[in-house]
Amino acid sequence: MRRYWVAINSPIEVWCALLFLVSSQFPAALGQVQDPTANPGAFELMKIYRTAPGTGVLVFTLFAERNGVHLDRQAVLKLENVSNHAVAVAVTDDAGKGVFTDIPLGSYELDASAVGYLTQHRDMKVIDSQRPIETELLLQRDPYALNLDVAATIMSPKARKQAKHAISALKSGNLTAAQKQLDEAYKLSPSSPDVNFLLGYLYFAKKDFDQAGSFLGTATTLNPTNGQALTLLGRTHLERRDYPAARSALEQAVLADSDSWMSHDLLADTYLRQKDYGRARDEAQVAIAKGNAVASPAQLILAQALLALGQDQESIQAFNTFVEHAPKNPQADQVRRLIAEINEHKPTPTTSAGPAGGGIAFSGVDSLAALDAPALSIKPWAPPGIDEVKPQVASGAECPTATVIEESGKRIRELVDDLSRFAAIEDLFHQSLDQYGIPIRTETRKYDYVATISESSAASVFIDEYRSDKLTEGGFPDHIASTGFVTLALVFHPDMRQDFDLRCEGLGDWHGEPSWLVHFQQRSDRPNRMHSYKVGDQLFSVDLKGRAWITANKFQIIRIEADIVKPLPSIQLLSEHQIVEYGPIPFARKNTSLWLPKTAEIYFDFRKHHYYRRHSFDHYMLFSVETEEKRKEPPKPKND
Repeated sequence: MRRYWVAINSPIEVWCALLFLVSSQFPAALGQVQDPTANPGAFELMKIYRTAPGTGVLVFTLFAERNGVHLDRQAVLKLENVSNHAVAVAVTDDAGKGVFTDIPLGSYELDASAVGYLTQHRDMKVIDSQRPIETELLLQRDPYALNLDVAATIMSPKARKQAKHAISALKSGNLTAAQKQLDEAYKLSPSSPDVNFLLGYLYFAKKDFDQAGSFLGTATTLNPTNGQALTLLGRTHLERRDYPAARSALEQAVLADSDSWMSHDLLADTYLRQKDYGRARDEAQVAIAKGNAVASPAQLILAQALLALGQDQESIQAFNTFVEHAPKNPQADQVRRLIAEINEHKPTPTTSAGPAGGGIAFSGVDSLAALDAPALSIKPWAPPGIDEVKPQVASGAECPTATVIEESGKRIRELVDDLSRFAAIEDLFHQSLDQYGIPIRTETRKYDYVATISESSAASVFIDEYRSDKLTEGGFPDHIASTGFVTLALVFHPDMRQDFDLRCEGLGDWHGEPSWLVHFQQRSDRPNRMHSYKVGDQLFSVDLKGRAWITANKFQIIRIEADIVKPLPSIQLLSEHQIVEYGPIPFARKNTSLWLPKTAEIYFDFRKHHYYRRHSFDHYMLFSVETEEKRKEPPKPKND
């Protein structure tokens, strides 16, 4: 097994298969503390709640999208007694926790609501008055919500601070406070695209569309690839009925972010209002394909376009789908009336035949009004988790699972051989981020990199990585050493893969390359030989789950992502997401090409800090296997 030292306050020996992180703030005995009073910060002490005799206590903890990440804003909890419809309301604290006391025994309905998130409903019973009933709720982001982020570019530290305060005010719906903070930020950084975007969002929320258009126009001029700013600008122009401007902005938005169903929906709406019905129909169909049931407003646009084209029956089908998906939408009643009107073929005085001669116009339906107002959501600082994304796969393409697993295993054996034949220049890019994903500090390092591979008699594969800098306190940013990410694909090695459940999800693609998608997860009945953290004498095994993209023609792993299966509170590791990409590296002088790692990225929430780190490799040097030429490894750390 690989050995690695990090000299911080005192030497700490760290062992792991692929990854370790060590912080100088950790005591050597971290993970061995059993008495909460010995380290109050490591444990949350039990709380005592007072409640009337014969009543219960309900404790709710809210998480944002994934377990382990507390909701970063206040939420309102509404608890309704089913028998008498009495309602109790509670508000969550900074830790995402809300508490009800003095709750009579019985059946209840709970609704949890927060700005930028979908309301979570839960039916529950209170049958125990002896101990609190603790429940965790996972809130999903509102698909209508804007992603809001504040980058560090062209923004002074004081302006960034004001913008962060404004975000908090916007999340709470306090537009007055947000206005004050953003005005100050604008005085300090008028050329910041992010400050201009925030002001554009603020004025849109205030329905001052002229001001919103001005600031959003500036934001998109300064950053013409910001898809969300272009989308909101297009919607602003639609509200102003400036359809040519809306079309221009939204066509750019679709180019900047082709996966956004909202951009396609608004562009379809623009085409509809310009009476370009064919394009409106096509764009609405794209929005529906990308947003599914969430994109029900696009069904309304599709129906109107089909109606204008004289395709009455297809129009009725789309209208019915809209009503089915959004029965309480403000436009639903008008749509129902229009469906009945089409069926009777009795146009009202305000309607007329469509261009094909058989349709009915739609003057009473406002597709833009069918959209919810843009909500506020902070852009996630890390990519979505493996199981939060449902990959698109080709229908009818049956995965030859056994062949994919067997052949990819052969390629991984080749990767193991290739890793022991090269050296490279490694560039390390590291950022420490705040709660909004704003970089607090950015550091870079450059190393001469050499890797060695070994296999044990116990059917395990190990990698030793050597770098030109000794791994002392200053060798890695934030005193956190990371290594081994490049060999994440060892999950598929024939000697390692029995430790994982492997499941082929179908045929997808990566940048146009047809690829089999294979999901993996550490088996609970098998030893974890892949991933662990060790601090002092305590070893913490961390189970992984992930997805690999394996080329359909040659079974090469070209991309692999992985998450930890669950948080590790004992060392305050709440989340971790790895992304590794591989590719063929040509060596002209040797007339050969090796399949090697190109980049490895990691996002991790560790000890109440967010970090992003990228390892990239360049200037590859191939060691000859046909001569007795040997590579010189950098000296190992002392005491190794």
